[in-house]
Parts: sequence; structure tokens; C-alpha cells
Amino acid sequence: MPTDAHPGPLRVLVLGGALRAGSSNARLASLVGHMMTAAGAVVDLAAMREFDMPLYDGDVEAEGGVPDGALALRDRLERCDAFVLASPEYNASVPGVVKNAIDWVSRIRPQPFKTKHALLVSASPSLVGGNRGLWALRVPLEHLGTRVYPDMFSLAAAHQGFTEDGQLTDPALQQRLEETVTAFLRLVEADARYVCLQRRWYEFPGDRTGAAVTQRAED
Repeated sequence: MPTDAHPGPLRVLVLGGALRAGSSNARLASLVGHMMTAAGAVVDLAAMREFDMPLYDGDVEAEGGVPDGALALRDRLERCDAFVLASPEYNASVPGVVKNAIDWVSRIRPQPFKTKHALLVSASPSLVGGNRGLWALRVPLEHLGTRVYPDMFSLAAAHQGFTEDGQLTDPALQQRLEETVTAFLRLVEADARYVCLQRRWYEFPGDRTGAAVTQRAED
């Protein structure tokens, strides 16, 4: 019989979306990971360069299946209750490496993005902090059934945004990020620990999750 007990603390994959090791988004991912650890979650901190995969090609998939890098990312996703993606913004949109990873992983069944909670954050030297890229990133993730947290965090002027110990130089932004992380974890906890609450993610009022209109790429 199912119970409301959860086997241990929340597990969160915190993924830096940039390939460059010293990127601002890697620093932001590390900061978010430390905040979540302090809040009691078990954090799996990862970087996109750990998951090598070719550009998505249907012929490559037909010949050799899903590449090992995509399978490894799938495994890390499946072991978590939620994930955080710290993504750069390239030309006001999603970096190709991030979109390519989503495209490959979405080919796996069961589809691992479905019903996962996600928090999107970004850091950029621009004045908008990569926020335009996050809005674009929501589209494929929500299409795949990910429950993307409404509040996103973008750090502008990121080249000046961090202290030597990895905190944010602006105390108000530091507080806002902490509040966002805390609220996100509370939402994930409610969904993961209270199994009496049925999972529902409706696109339109009255939809059923089994209806064809809501299946799309989620299944």
C-alpha cells in the first residue's frame, strides 16, 4: 500500500549547460547546488561536457541507437526528483548543445523529462542575464511534460556578479536566488513525498492526462 513516506532526502540534478569549464553558468550551477545542499537535498552536480553526443541525426539513431552520452544523462535524470539547468544564452535563444541533448534524451522510452520538476537559471554578461534563452528553453521542456517552475533566475553582468568564494556580489540577488531555490524545493517536496496527491498537468481545463491532445511527445 502506498504511503506518504519518502525514501530519504530530495535528490536534485544540477546541470551546467555550458561546455566551457570556467563559465559563469558553471559557477551559478555550483552556487545553486550549495544552496540546495544546505537546504537538505542531495545534489548531483554535473556539466554538459560530461555527456558527449553527436548532433541529432535520425540515421545515426537508426544505425546505432541512442548514444552513450544521452543514456548517461537519462540515468542521472531518472535518479533525481527534480533538476536545475543553468543555461547560457546564445543569440537570444537556447545553446545548440543544450537543445541537442534534449532532443537525444527525448528519444528514450519511457520519456525521462515527463513530470520532472525543473528550475531554470542563467548567467550572462549581458544586461538581461540570459533570460531570453530561458524563455526559449521552456518550450521544448514543457512540450515534453516537464513541470518548469514559473519563477526563473537570470544573473546580468555575470562577469562581475560573483565574489571570490562563489557567492553573488549583490546581496539582494543572493537573497532572491535563495528564496527561489527554497520555494522550488518545497514544491518538489510536496509532489515527491505526498503520494496521495495525484499527478496532473492539464494543458486546457477539463483535459485528462490520457487524452490524445495531451500526449504529444510526453509518452
